[in-house]
Amino acid sequence: MSGFKVNKTYEEINARIKAGEAVVVTAEEMVHIVRQEGKVKAAAKVDVVTTGTFSPMCSSGVIFNFGQATPTIKAAKVLMNNVPAYAGLAAVDAYIGATESTEDDPLNKVFPGEFRYGGGHVIEDLVAGRKVLLRATGYGTDCYPNKLMEKEITLDDLPSAMLLNPRNCYQNYNCAINLSEKTIYTYMGTLKSNGRSANYCSAGELSPLLNDPFYKTIGLGTRIFLGGGVGYVTWHGTQHNPSALRSDNGTPRRAAGTIMVQGDLKGMSSRWLKGVSLQGYGCSLAVGMGIPIPILNEEMAAYTGVSDAELFTQVVDYGYDYANRVNRNYGEVSYAQMKSGMIQVNGQDVPTSPLSSMVGAREIAETLKEWILKGKFMIQQPIVTLPEK
Repeated sequence: MSGFKVNKTYEEINARIKAGEAVVVTAEEMVHIVRQEGKVKAAAKVDVVTTGTFSPMCSSGVIFNFGQATPTIKAAKVLMNNVPAYAGLAAVDAYIGATESTEDDPLNKVFPGEFRYGGGHVIEDLVAGRKVLLRATGYGTDCYPNKLMEKEITLDDLPSAMLLNPRNCYQNYNCAINLSEKTIYTYMGTLKSNGRSANYCSAGELSPLLNDPFYKTIGLGTRIFLGGGVGYVTWHGTQHNPSALRSDNGTPRRAAGTIMVQGDLKGMSSRWLKGVSLQGYGCSLAVGMGIPIPILNEEMAAYTGVSDAELFTQVVDYGYDYANRVNRNYGEVSYAQMKSGMIQVNGQDVPTSPLSSMVGAREIAETLKEWILKGKFMIQQPIVTLPEK
C-alpha cells in the first residue's frame, strides 16, 4: 500500500455507524491491529477507537438548582448532608465540589484524617437515588424574605443538576514515591517511607488523551462517555499543559493536557461516579470517562496504536520534592513496567499500585464500543480543538 493515504470525514464515519457498518475497537485492541497490519491498513480498516478511564478526579462537582421555597429565599449558605456548597451564584443555584468535607469533619486534626464523607459522596448519593438533606439559609430581602429552607431531596426533585468538572482526564501523570523516613498521605494515596512503594494514576494505553496526544479530534463539543451517561468536552481544563516533554510518538512524558467536561447528572450512574476518601488527604470523586477517537487517517491510527511499553512517565518524590516544588525526578518508567507490579528506582525494586482502575477502564471502553456499534452514539466533530501549545 505504498503511497496510499486514508482520509475519512466525521460524516462518513457517522453514516457507517447509522448503517451498522462501522468497525469499532478498543484502544487495547487497536494496539494489536496496528502492530500486525501497520498504520495505513489499520486506518483503512478501523473507523473508531474507544478509550476509558476510571479514577479519582478531584476537580469535579455539580452545579444545581434546588427550586424555590414559599416564601422565596436567596440562599447565602447551602449544605447538602452537612457538606457546604457554594451559593454565590443566584437565589437557588449552587455548586458542590467533590473535595469539600462536612462542616464538622475533624480534617487532619487527628492525623491521618479519615475524610469519610464529602462532596463526592453527596454526588454519588444523588445519582444513586438516595435522599440528601438540603439546608439553605439567607439574610432576607424584600423579594426573598425567607431565611431558612430545609428539606430532604433526591436527584429527581432538583429542577436541574449538571456534572461540571473543571479539570478531568489528565494526559499522563507522575509515578509517586516517598523518599522521606516516614509514611506520607497524599492525593496519590499512602506512600511508604524510604521509597518502598510507588503509586500511579492512569489507564495507560486505554487513557483517552494518550490516544490523541495532540488533541486532533478532542475539543469544544466532543461527545463522550461521562459518569455512565453522555457528556461533552467544553474546553481545555485547568492546568492544561500541552507543552510538556514528549516522546517521538507524540505522547507526553509528563503531566500534560486536561479537559473540562459536563453532562446531565440525571442521565448518569453511581457505578461510574463514586465518592472517594483518601486517608490523610481528603475527599474526592472517582469519575468514569471514555472518549471515542475517530480514525480519520493513518496519523490517528498510529496515535491510537501506541502500547503501554511506549508510554512513559517520571518518578517523583512526594516526601520532599513535590511539596517544595523541586523540579527533579528519579528516572522514567513505562506503563508496562508499572502495570507489571514492580519498577526500579535508585537501583531498588519498588512495588507499584494503581489508583486508576484498569477493570473499570476496560468496561467503559467496551460499553462505549457497544453504544456506537448499536447506533446509539454518534461521533461529534469539535467546534474548536484543544490548544496544542
